[in-house]
Amino acid sequence: MAAFLSAESQKRLATGADILAVAIAVSLPWSTSATAILVGVWFFTLLPVLRLEELRREILTPAGGLPVLLVLFGIAGMLWADVTLLERWKGLDSFFKLLAIPLLLVQFRRSERGTWVFAGYLLSCVALLVVTAVVMAVPPLAATFLHWDNVIVKNAATQSGEFVLCIFGLLYLLVGTGEQKRWPWVLACTAVILAMLANIFYVSTGRTALVAIFVLLVLLVIKIRNVKTIAGLLAAAIILGVIAWMSSPYLRERTQAVESEVQKYEKMNERTSTGERLEFWKKSVEFIRHTPVIGHGTGSIRLLFERAAAGQTGAAGVAAANPHNQTLAVGIQLGVLGIAVLWAMWVAHLALCRGNTLAAWIGLVIVAQNVTGSLFNSHIFDFVQGWTYVIGFGVAGGMILRNRAAMPA
Repeated sequence: MAAFLSAESQKRLATGADILAVAIAVSLPWSTSATAILVGVWFFTLLPVLRLEELRREILTPAGGLPVLLVLFGIAGMLWADVTLLERWKGLDSFFKLLAIPLLLVQFRRSERGTWVFAGYLLSCVALLVVTAVVMAVPPLAATFLHWDNVIVKNAATQSGEFVLCIFGLLYLLVGTGEQKRWPWVLACTAVILAMLANIFYVSTGRTALVAIFVLLVLLVIKIRNVKTIAGLLAAAIILGVIAWMSSPYLRERTQAVESEVQKYEKMNERTSTGERLEFWKKSVEFIRHTPVIGHGTGSIRLLFERAAAGQTGAAGVAAANPHNQTLAVGIQLGVLGIAVLWAMWVAHLALCRGNTLAAWIGLVIVAQNVTGSLFNSHIFDFVQGWTYVIGFGVAGGMILRNRAAMPA
């Protein structure tokens, strides 16, 4: 389609598509409706400047092609699903966002504005942090806007996950600016990191985010080559962890609740967050065992759980539409073949994020956090986490490919 446009028109549309990608990143921490609208506008702005040969090139790579293959498998899964057409379509809708990955790889392989997207996301999360602090400090505002889990939009799990992404992006910058002795940047990064950690530890703790922090800290230590920097980073992490654990009853309550929730589920079949997850996982494995190769078809999750919950009480009587595990969510619908494509996609995305550039690190953090979070949630199928993964990896992957193309042979 780009062949029918003048060079000036292509340039304007490409710039508009870049700005819209930034706008999507800015909207993600705040509004699902705004994000959905902006994604649609972005697609129709980018479409006229796409070149078929560039899109084909990305789809023929593992990083760009495996997301498309998973969507195609989801479309095929509609054929053998024993549910209504509406339920099949709802199930397929969860897959569609993955089609944006090869488009973003094409866009940001050409564009120089990838850092704008990450800067926009960071500033948006900082603004969310500040607004949350102000609302909490003013009782009338808190009574009006603050949710039960001390957030003003979304929920604690989503917000803490967003802050974790920012923290580890800034930690990479902190290490680099510290080695270069750029102290104003060191102080700015440190202040934002500590403020976001304080929010996670004292205000709105997402337990999945705590696991992600540990995994990403290990990755950062592996990534850093300087022994002194590693020692300083580990020492700071231990000190902050001990201080947070000793001084935050909220953090201790949130983490220690896991054990009590498991006991309540096992002894009394009581409905608890952890107990329900264990029940969902147990049932999901059974569903997959019945049709292991190609699954029950796209959109079949809700019906299977409703049938399994019929006549049951407590945690066993919950009819879920989400098994709270990405591998199981794909396996129920598409069997082990779908699971193989999902994990191949994750491996391909991790492989693309090798290197020592900021883009490679951000891409690695986004993929690793998604894989970790997907052990306890269906993050690719969730709106905010799914689009964060798609936008974040797509932009980072395009920047990585652009950087590699610019390097001397």
